[in-house]
Parts: sequence; structure tokens; C-alpha cells
Amino acid sequence: MSVDINCLDLSNGLEDVPVSIRGISATRTRPEFVYSPDNVQGPGCTLDPSEVSLPGCSCLSHFCVTESCSCLHTHGPAYDTTGTLLNLSSTDSGYCSPVFECNALCTCSDACSNRVVQKGLRLRLEVCCTKNMGWGVQTLEAIPKGTFVCEYAGEVISFEEARCRQLAQRSSESNYIIAVREHAGTGSISETFVDPAMVGNVGRFLNHSCKPNLFMQPVRVHSVVPRLALFAARNIDAQEELMFDYSGGYSNQPPAELLPTNSANVLHAKETGGLQRKQCHCGANNCVQFLPLDLSILN
Repeated sequence: MSVDINCLDLSNGLEDVPVSIRGISATRTRPEFVYSPDNVQGPGCTLDPSEVSLPGCSCLSHFCVTESCSCLHTHGPAYDTTGTLLNLSSTDSGYCSPVFECNALCTCSDACSNRVVQKGLRLRLEVCCTKNMGWGVQTLEAIPKGTFVCEYAGEVISFEEARCRQLAQRSSESNYIIAVREHAGTGSISETFVDPAMVGNVGRFLNHSCKPNLFMQPVRVHSVVPRLALFAARNIDAQEELMFDYSGGYSNQPPAELLPTNSANVLHAKETGGLQRKQCHCGANNCVQFLPLDLSILN
């Protein structure tokens, strides 16, 4: 019996909705990595992302309301009654504001509108071969603005591990590491580093765009370790490629501004061949010609 390997579920049944893959051939083999729908604890990470470490509400109704729910009262409502993200505006500060969902310790039902990202993948997505950007992800169904699409899941690693991995990369290798910075109160900044290169989900195949149709939002569910959730920035048509701004939409600038020639760290990165600016092929009318490069990991 012959089997079409292009129709196999890339998640191996770990997602509620199969993730199809198209474009496998004799010259382009199935990507080598371990599929995980959720973040996993990686080198240097002192917190287990799967551990329940946040308090829960004691709501007895199916749907939480701000007046009586401790989760919503403390952090504010993040979604409307359909699960659509309410705050779709970005900030110019360079930092993200987190979202808190009801969690495993909450007494509200699974139907609560404050449970969205934790329900996992709900859309039919397909990993496919693009014209000039390698693998990519397209949606097989229309996605309304503000809808949760998927996570960018992988190994949660320390700053030191992220730095070592970037410096060890060859110029021909893709950099999957995403650094997310959030206000942690009293002027401090919380940083999370996620690398799906070896362990990850469908989000690892998303390409960069200088004019993306997705945006990243840190969401906390059971753990203080945030999930890097991707939401639709606009209405997206079926068969459209899904893309997000690797810089978070805040700091992608032309290379002359991001790479000062007198930076010893940058010179060292160039010597390793691991952190050279790579050309952007997104084709957007506002394309800055190069992929984002976060130099703060080298500092």
C-alpha cells in the first residue's frame, strides 16, 4: 500500500487538528525536529513551563465576569465572548504587555471565554515549500482578525544558552531563537528566550514579513513562563501564507543602524559567521531588505 507522505500529520497526533505538510520530495526531506505543542524546559531554564504556578479563580459560573473573577479583576479581560483578542494595538516602547488566562486551578468551566491559547491549535494549517523562503505555513481556512492562530513553542532556554547557540550558528543555518521582553513591574524587565530548532511546533516554520498578518503576544496560562501566542493582525484569506515580524514589530531597521562597525560583539559574531544579517525576501512594500537581528543577546 502506498502512502502520500505529503499528507501526513506533522504533529503525529499531538495537535487536535492535524498539521499537513506539502512539498516533501527526494531533494527536500521531512524536517528533522521533535514536535511538541507546548514549551519545554531547556538548558539553563530554572522554571518548568508545564508546572502550574499561578493562582486560580473560584468562579462557580461557566463564564467568568470581571466583577467576580479574581483573574479578570487582577489582569483585566483579554478576550471578548468569542475568544477574540481585545487589545490589538501595538506599543512603541519595544516591550510587550502580557495576557493572563484562567488556568488549571480555576473553578470555571473549560468553556470560559478566558481560556483560548490553552485550547491549542484549532485551525487547519499546512507547512509548504515557498518560492524563495524555504518552508512556510499557509492557512487552509479564513481567519478573522484577532483570532488565536498558533503558538511559537520550543525549548525555553536561558540568556547564556541563547547567546551560546547564536554564536555557534553557521551563516547557512536558520536562527529560530525569539527573545520576548515584558514589563515586570517596578521598572524591571522580564525576558523569555524560546528556541524551536530542535523541539518545537508548527510555529517554527512561520516566515518573517516586514508587513505581517500575525503578531506575537505573550500569554500566561498555568505557569509564570509565558506562551508566545500568535494572533491574526487582520482578516486573513484561505491559502494565504502566515507570517510575523521576527523583531516583534518594534525594532527592525536597516542594517547600518543595527550593526555599528565599532561593536566588538558584532565583529566577533561576524568572525563566527553565525550572526550576519540575512536578506529578507518577504516582498512587502516597506521591506527593510534584511531579517531582524537581536544583538542584545550578545551583550
